[in-house]
Amino acid sequence: MSLFTGAVLFGLGLVLVLFFAERLVDSTVGGSHRLGVSAFLISVVFIGFDPENLAVGAVASYEATAGIALGTIVGAAMVALALAFGITALIVPLDFERAPRRILVLPVGAVALVTLLALDGTLARGDGAILLVGYVGAVGLLLRWERQDIHVAPTEAVETEVEVDEEAGPIGSVGWFVASLAGIVAGSELLVRGARPLIAALGWTETAFGMTLLALLVSVEEVARELPAALKGRPDISYGNVLGSALAFFGFNAGVIALVRPVPIDPVTQHFYLPVCAGTVLLIALLMWRRRVPRWGGGLLLLAYGVFVFGPSLW
Repeated sequence: MSLFTGAVLFGLGLVLVLFFAERLVDSTVGGSHRLGVSAFLISVVFIGFDPENLAVGAVASYEATAGIALGTIVGAAMVALALAFGITALIVPLDFERAPRRILVLPVGAVALVTLLALDGTLARGDGAILLVGYVGAVGLLLRWERQDIHVAPTEAVETEVEVDEEAGPIGSVGWFVASLAGIVAGSELLVRGARPLIAALGWTETAFGMTLLALLVSVEEVARELPAALKGRPDISYGNVLGSALAFFGFNAGVIALVRPVPIDPVTQHFYLPVCAGTVLLIALLMWRRRVPRWGGGLLLLAYGVFVFGPSLW
């Protein structure tokens, strides 16, 4: 495949994935709302659910392109946790009136579990099952805390999405749901196939491409989710995105991707990318323990992202 053909396939795949991922979220939220699912559960799924990364990672795993599959987990998580949250805090210092500290164990536990399971150099299918069970358990804890009036994930942003989607009606939502699934899978296949000549032309490793450029392109909307909420005086929405992203990437997405096909973990991911990501999650937890993320905290998160992107060249 020529470089030009690869670039065209990659670009077309990326457009399809991003477009249909947005429609899939809209139809899922609206459908859940009509079925009477709690607003809290919708908010957790909506904030954390990242179908574009899941689809690209699953297809990459099926195609035995481990570097891209891992990039949609670890690299994409760093875009949401370090880049987007860091930019948000740098522009708008985040103060939390209500941030229960017990919640912090969930994102730390999620990334710690993935890191431990990767120690043997593979995310096997059994590891994927463990991660999915952990994800379900985490959501269960959030629901239990919700019944105890311990809130983290807000619902205002979700309700806005629901109102927009309801205009389509139930038939429209189902139609968009089916079409979006097909569009995401087709776009992911094009993207993965088109990435191969691009990787060769750039002279990058598959892992470096997946962890940096691909992760940034697929997950850049995280900034659009977090910053506007903080500017409107809703830092809880910004952190809700961080919490949901950590649980989804390291629990649900990683679990599904490993179930599709065992994913080999290369040394640079095992000894550099995962530890840096785990350290970033721990840093966020320490900042949230103080119930405040000041500008210098945002600067530290951006520094962590810079180390993540450029560090392997010195590793």
